[in-house]
Amino acid sequence: MSHTSLMIDALKRQLKAKAVTYAELGRRIGLSEPSVKRMFAQRSFTLERLEQVLDVVGMDFAELALAATNAPQLISQLTYAQEEEIIGDTKLLVVAVAALNQIPVEEIVAVYRISEAETVKYLLRLDRIGFLTLLPNNRVKLLVSRTFSWIPNGPIQTWFRQEASGDYLDTRFAGSHELMRLVSVMLSPRSTKALLERLKQVADEFSQQHQDDARLPYDQRHSITFLLAARPWLPEAFKALMR
Repeated sequence: MSHTSLMIDALKRQLKAKAVTYAELGRRIGLSEPSVKRMFAQRSFTLERLEQVLDVVGMDFAELALAATNAPQLISQLTYAQEEEIIGDTKLLVVAVAALNQIPVEEIVAVYRISEAETVKYLLRLDRIGFLTLLPNNRVKLLVSRTFSWIPNGPIQTWFRQEASGDYLDTRFAGSHELMRLVSVMLSPRSTKALLERLKQVADEFSQQHQDDARLPYDQRHSITFLLAARPWLPEAFKALMR
């Protein structure tokens, strides 16, 4: 994780510790709540703006740097063997994804055919892996970073392609919480690079929104899967007609 990301994460922890919401922070520094969210998601702070936020939490630059240095080192990916262990047991995978979505044990038991004892057993396995820490009263503290992702072409992504991709795409994408756009364009290398960077930024913003909404009660959230993909590609039918 970059030094900038460590410092921004440390700043978010300080805001949470001081019970300062994005809305309250925006009011005190003269920004709208969406602008504050965007600033943190994009990690785009001017020095003047950073100084204003530090003033709100009662810190200076040196204290922020120290807080970032002392932060627990979170993992951004599991090992190949750890992913294989998770994907080898469907219930373990369900509990891992539920933990990522910060779903409490009682809701896991209510939604899935997994008993409380089984859920705790799987949480202990994830604790051993280093994915999370199981706290008293079956509370969970994730040990993965905000930018956590499954290994590209690793066991879990391979499972998704083989087992879930057809099911995921088998819909008209016409519901109120659904959207699909197929865009095929011709771009220069420079524009292609800019597009890929923008897609990464959108994914980061999506992850940040997930963290913000985790404070809401379970019944006010619903599962949504967001798939981003881009590569040079022509349908085989097109290729067959090429000279």
